[in-house]
Amino acid sequence: MKQSIFFTAVKSFFATLALLIAFQAQAQQLPGGLTPQQVNTHIIDPAELRGVSTDGEEQERIMPFVFRPRIQFNTAPKLNVNAFGQELHAKIKDHVTGYAMQLRQNGAPAYTLIWNWAQTPADANQGWKLDTRMHVASVSKYITAVAMVKLLDAKGISLDAKIINYLPAHWVKGPKVNLVSFRQLLNHTSGFASNSSASNYNFMKTMVATGALTNGSYDYENMNFGLCRLLLAVINGNIPQNFNVGPITDQVWDMVGINAYKSYCQTHIFNPAGVPNASFVPLAGFKNALAYKFPNNNEDGWNSGDLASMAGGAAWRLSVDDLLKVMDHVRRRNTIIPAARAQQMLDQKLGIDQAIDTPAGKIYNKNGSWSSGGRSEKSVIYYFPNGMELVLLVNSKISVNDWSLRGIVKDLYMDNLQGGN
Repeated sequence: MKQSIFFTAVKSFFATLALLIAFQAQAQQLPGGLTPQQVNTHIIDPAELRGVSTDGEEQERIMPFVFRPRIQFNTAPKLNVNAFGQELHAKIKDHVTGYAMQLRQNGAPAYTLIWNWAQTPADANQGWKLDTRMHVASVSKYITAVAMVKLLDAKGISLDAKIINYLPAHWVKGPKVNLVSFRQLLNHTSGFASNSSASNYNFMKTMVATGALTNGSYDYENMNFGLCRLLLAVINGNIPQNFNVGPITDQVWDMVGINAYKSYCQTHIFNPAGVPNASFVPLAGFKNALAYKFPNNNEDGWNSGDLASMAGGAAWRLSVDDLLKVMDHVRRRNTIIPAARAQQMLDQKLGIDQAIDTPAGKIYNKNGSWSSGGRSEKSVIYYFPNGMELVLLVNSKISVNDWSLRGIVKDLYMDNLQGGN
């Protein structure tokens, strides 16, 4: 009996040793400097991100306006900046926990609004500043689109190339996935239709196996941009498309995709724009906003946490100043992509939501919304004619009605055009 126990113990020891040797062999193959310990502790689907909701275009509620009489302009009008700013503040100040907004022209400040709490007295007692960072939610998609256009152009890959040639080789590809192009990811016509805001690794793997059943049809999906972090890692050479080391393969792919995307954006987008340490988590040494209900009734704010598993479609924590610097550099400074290419992106609606005709010319926007338990983070960026860019961050819903932030900005812009007669 004792001999049997002894031999069983020896057998178990050598089996464990064999596993350790095999795991160490796998570790030697791990890309991106990853260690077995990092891979073993990595969580693909963090529990704190379940139940979080994001908003698409179809869910917007437009604040009712009484508009000025519309006039016919003989030449292109311009924005009355002071009237626009004053009316924007009047419209939202009593309906939010706090906000920060700046409008710039050719990179220089034209109008600034800062109001109330980034963290209320119940928390850290911090007012909003232009350098206060908040999770900008789907505004992250614009950053991802710029990164993908830059990388594809650098590698000589067309926007109309098919993504199947760069997806993980071990993934099952369902019907019509072979038809999906990079352009279709960036304008939400891929055909992936999940009816979900999720974009963690396992979710995307499952959806790709299901297939892009409505390829060519518009459907706003976070996973269109979540996939970009994996595609970027392959195209950029961070991981071979056929990388497969057995049971830890998916954890490695997820970690490499997140890290490669973050590093590429910092190096090729944020650094040229003068934005340090862009992150997926609140960083010490930076001002950070919390999210609140409206009205908040002295309730504690919400820290939306580590958002890395949503990288690509959401996740970036940035300030008004950070975003305006990026927009300035993308649009006119040729430090990130050529200015003409940036305009093509806007006109082709890559990474943005709307291109709207106005008497002054087209305006372009991308919004973001991230909510849990009634506490919300709201963001919007706008490109206006005459070299103007606007960023507005709000850390609650816009009133109990949850008015559309970009709708308010658009309507006030249209209502404050003047001249050109």
